[in-house]
Amino acid sequence: MKNDKVGRLFHQPSFLENLLFFGTSVIPSGIKIQQFCLQKSNNYLYIPLKMLIFARNKGMFMKKLLFVVAVLALLLACNKGNQSGISAPSNGENAVVNNIMTRTSIRAYTGQAVNADTIETLLRAGMAAPTAVNKQPWHFVVVTDREKLKGIAVANPNAGMAEKAPLAIVVCGDLEKALDGPAREYWIQDCSAATENILLAAHGLGLGAVWTGIFPKDERVSAFNNLLKLPRHIIPLCAIIIGHPDETPQPKDKWTPGNISYNEFGSQE
Repeated sequence: MKNDKVGRLFHQPSFLENLLFFGTSVIPSGIKIQQFCLQKSNNYLYIPLKMLIFARNKGMFMKKLLFVVAVLALLLACNKGNQSGISAPSNGENAVVNNIMTRTSIRAYTGQAVNADTIETLLRAGMAAPTAVNKQPWHFVVVTDREKLKGIAVANPNAGMAEKAPLAIVVCGDLEKALDGPAREYWIQDCSAATENILLAAHGLGLGAVWTGIFPKDERVSAFNNLLKLPRHIIPLCAIIIGHPDETPQPKDKWTPGNISYNEFGSQE
């Protein structure tokens, strides 16, 4: 009897329409399907989501057929998306954890620019990082000038991708805002936390980014000082190269229990 009711329910046009609407309404407005899939780090979703969109404009028979095929394709996509070996929660409450687990370095970008509002969001994320005694000993140099981006590629041999990227954010320590004495070196930790915040925000916004180191290599620090006309109290820590991704590398599974001790070094209890 229950099966008969379920069958009749499935064959009701309004019920199927609602399913199709639900299946397609999860895509944020103003975002192309392909970009949505890249944001979720799972381009296997592209075809089944296109099928769901297509089905909404077809007759009842095609709706049923395409809906069943799309659901099967989505199940397959979920299985393929998990083959990278990364295990991360996917429900809404753990979206932050999922964003951390799926972030990876992106070194190839399309020619699309990053708009000013998005850049401000990245900077706000950076400034939301923890900082010792709330000193906030950081300064961010936003680079969008093509010649300056080429200069970054020359100044840092590990930042060659900057030549074709639309954006770089150079994270610097401001020694005039740092703590006094030996604690002054906390600026490195504070700016590193800001850098990771920017990387995670970029990933969450569907952008690709990569951290390229500058400090403490003297020749790199000197090159960036000259390129960006930095005063003596501003120390460039790293350059984050950012753009719309033109590659989809799988995140690495870095979970290593051997790197963990409990209560004292070497103890596994």
